Amino acid sequence: MGGISTVLVLGDEPPPQLERLPSGTRVVRAEPRRLTDQLGSADVVLVWDFTSDALRAAWPEHGPVPAWVHTASAGVDRVVFPALITARTVLTNARGVFEQPIAEYVTGLVLALAKDFQGTWELHRQRRWRHRETMRVAGSRAVVVGAGPIGRAVAHTLAALGVRLDLVGRTGRDDPEFGRVRGRAELEALLAEADWVVCAAPLTEETRGMFDAAAFGRMKGSARFVNVGRGPLVVTDDLVKALLERRIGGAVLDVFEDEPLDHDHRLWDVPGLLVSPHMSGDTFGWRDELAEQFLDNFDRWTSGRPLFNVVDKRLGYVPVP
Repeated sequence: MGGISTVLVLGDEPPPQLERLPSGTRVVRAEPRRLTDQLGSADVVLVWDFTSDALRAAWPEHGPVPAWVHTASAGVDRVVFPALITARTVLTNARGVFEQPIAEYVTGLVLALAKDFQGTWELHRQRRWRHRETMRVAGSRAVVVGAGPIGRAVAHTLAALGVRLDLVGRTGRDDPEFGRVRGRAELEALLAEADWVVCAAPLTEETRGMFDAAAFGRMKGSARFVNVGRGPLVVTDDLVKALLERRIGGAVLDVFEDEPLDHDHRLWDVPGLLVSPHMSGDTFGWRDELAEQFLDNFDRWTSGRPLFNVVDKRLGYVPVP
């Protein structure tokens, strides 16, 4: 872009890699009480603390705004709001960092549930030899909701185990890799046949609360549900009721409406529910990968080249070509 850029960083522990930004770049730490004024004088905002809602609360109503906002997360629901949508600000995300780790995590969960590893570990702890039979994964059917990069990576990895896949996106379309992506209108029928239902959808007004009592009521009594998308995609009360009444076979939540869960939160005690502390995409070195990704995109910014991972702010995600 030319000239000296001011990069405003939202986060208590900015990545040390920012020291490698071009000479003359001004890196400014966000100050809660001055954030609105700081946003007005910033060229670029790095939302390093992607759990923060500070950007939404402090965005200036009038005057200059940053030209580019980058969030160090795949989901952008915390940084997409009406004033940002209508602004000329470009929004980018961390697509490319979390997809395969999340796919591996989901696949590990499927294997652990199918093979009852939890039961084996508990019996080992009790020093009890009790032979059991477990579920064959190959030939089972999974419905993966969310046809973006994370959902596609999950589908690819499960398919390698011989799982039969239905990938569900916003709209139905032909797909060069999966043959067909099913549309949301087809989900109702697909749920009735699934052994595994994996939610990897973005959080939008269309998807909020999409897994409710009706959705759980359509699933088989043996089906397992896994959410690695966003907490508000699920109506928590409806999931708890479905588990308590044994309408579905079990569930794993890696994301929640409010995080972290208090030690006395009711979800810890729900039978058939495994609580995973929002860690499905976090592998050793993930913060370094996020920082390097931002530096690569900043190099594009300073040289006037198009940024990668540009989010369609009205859709709430990076469109898949």
